[in-house]
Amino acid sequence: MHLLFRTILHMLRSRRASALDATSVSRIRLRVLPTDLDVLGHMNNGVYLSIMDLGRMDLLVRTGSWKRLNALGMYPVMANETISFRKSLQPWQRFDLETRIVGIDERAVYCEQRFVVDGEIYAQAMTRGRFLRKGGGVVSIEDLTRLLEVDAAHFPPPEWVKRWAADVALPSTRAEAPSIWD
Repeated sequence: MHLLFRTILHMLRSRRASALDATSVSRIRLRVLPTDLDVLGHMNNGVYLSIMDLGRMDLLVRTGSWKRLNALGMYPVMANETISFRKSLQPWQRFDLETRIVGIDERAVYCEQRFVVDGEIYAQAMTRGRFLRKGGGVVSIEDLTRLLEVDAAHFPPPEWVKRWAADVALPSTRAEAPSIWD
């Protein structure tokens, strides 16, 4: 909820920005706001994940995919996210959030996202997203790539991304997943 107004603002900005294709890097300029801070006075680690939504939304809007997805009652959800921090973002500091698709496999779309200050990476993340139907069910990669106007064969995920996705996977929602600590 704390990003609601920022999300609306960036949705409007994305609609006015130049068009991108699926191979492009989306870049949006942001600033660390007081509501982004933790008790140590730098951007809270959880806020990075929330702000990453803005970058993925920008990429979808600027490729024209957002409008097509909404028209068909489809929406993206995150299956996995991993982030590595290098330097802290400080109050009022300006930064760029860079987002690009790095792979598509038979089940998901993989995006790399970077928090960049003056050309230097402060944090970097890998995400694995799925697309669902508002009426229920998962959007197949075949339907998704046709809708996004991309050829999945041109976007094989890097080997380390495939290993990461396998290593962090949880059981299907149809399988049991008891919380048992060893």
